[in-house]
Amino acid sequence: MTVRAFPWPRLQGRLGVLALAAVLSACATPPRSALPGETVWSGRLSLQVDSAPPQSFSAAFDLRGAPAEGELQLTSPLGNTLATVVWTPQSAELRQGGQVTRRGNLDELTTELSGTAVPVAALFGWLRGEQGDVPGWQADLSRQAEGRITARRSTPLPTAELRVVFQP
Repeated sequence: MTVRAFPWPRLQGRLGVLALAAVLSACATPPRSALPGETVWSGRLSLQVDSAPPQSFSAAFDLRGAPAEGELQLTSPLGNTLATVVWTPQSAELRQGGQVTRRGNLDELTTELSGTAVPVAALFGWLRGEQGDVPGWQADLSRQAEGRITARRSTPLPTAELRVVFQP
């Protein structure tokens, strides 16, 4: 009679992966429900800044509100909140973990964080397929109906590229 050993190491490895997934999903922040009349845009975005050294950032996003007052939540592929940006006509703030960074406006805040003013306010129009005028930025909306937008900044330096994929 042959006795086969139970594959403990393989079972322990699988249990470890399941435990890790459970812990990470417990840290995930569910998206906030839309308020009546509120438009919410969700998808993925990436920003590349041609600085020295080059910077690159990618995250899932949830954008709500309007250019004058709104909220942008950035999350990891596992659903963990990386940061939340909230702005009003009087100020803008970044909430990241227990830290809050406040600045006078959205452009000032995004410039400090990424080295370039990211046109978050213009993104509302671009998502609706409206070209809009943002100095230094050129938005390619040719694939907006497919849920894809690319915007490039040529001036001032450094150049930058913003790519957005969303549900139209």
